[in-house]
Amino acid sequence: MKKTVSFSKNSTNLFFHILTRCNLTCRHCYINIEQHGSNTLPIRTIESWLRVFAEGTRAANVIFLGGEPTLHPELPAAIQKARHIGFNSITIDTNGYLFNDILSKVGPDDVDYFNFSLDGATKNLNDAIRGPGSYDRCVEGIRKAVSMGFATSLIYTVSNDNIHELPDMVPVIAGLGIERFFIQVIGIRGKSAGDRPEKLQVLRSDWIRIIPGVAQKVAELGITATYPKVFLNHDEPFECAGRVAQNYFIFPNGRVYRCPLCEDFPLHSLVMKKNRPVKTGGINESHLFELSIPEGCVINKIVQPENLSYDSDGIPKYKIACCMLKEEISGRR
Repeated sequence: MKKTVSFSKNSTNLFFHILTRCNLTCRHCYINIEQHGSNTLPIRTIESWLRVFAEGTRAANVIFLGGEPTLHPELPAAIQKARHIGFNSITIDTNGYLFNDILSKVGPDDVDYFNFSLDGATKNLNDAIRGPGSYDRCVEGIRKAVSMGFATSLIYTVSNDNIHELPDMVPVIAGLGIERFFIQVIGIRGKSAGDRPEKLQVLRSDWIRIIPGVAQKVAELGITATYPKVFLNHDEPFECAGRVAQNYFIFPNGRVYRCPLCEDFPLHSLVMKKNRPVKTGGINESHLFELSIPEGCVINKIVQPENLSYDSDGIPKYKIACCMLKEEISGRR
């Protein structure tokens, strides 16, 4: 069963970067130290920020990220704080190294999902993108988590570097025991926004030709597959999550963004002051959310216009969807 996953207007979703340090140097890492900071948040600050964003909602979800969040020695305490506060779901995004013996310090009832990342069906490609030895460590981490009863997901970030190996992920996934598979599209931010001669963004024709078919095959394994909508036809409505949903991308230096495409720039709409989110002055991302253009996402048009294509009259051939809009195919055995 395929469906478009709309933005949740009745829940709050925190993408909480509790540090920016990582043991890997992935070629497409979106962390920007100048914009996001290099500090590691103390547990008291983590708890305070969790509480303030959980206020006034009965449905709050948190994803702990980094850098590599398991490098934070107090991640188990942060998980327990989030559970005590009453978060609906708690997810850990990890590269699979699972530092600080994290699996022995929390249980399957404490964490809803561990999300692991691979960016190649083979060691050679994955390790070229993410770092030597990362493929084996990630697979080992998945198998260990599954054997201990944790629910697990796998994330594959698609670019022109690795889209050719995405179909080969289907047999890899079949033997891992994961419950969900997320296909993500490369964002031109962080390292990907650097001066690289090769084009990382995937053509619309390649995306449509490859992504839905792979997702369908994964779903046939009994694993739910999710991928970004990315491209909209002219008759499909555009909706911006920054206007209708409560998503917050929080960084250790206190910046809070509502749109991940803005994270390379000082366009954050909120900043943490005295452990409270305060609106920023001047022009920020929230002003861009209000604009309407034929191309769909205004921020995509500004920061990664290579996603777009125009006809001879200068009319866009399609629209770019909000990056938070997903297609989901439920796993069916």
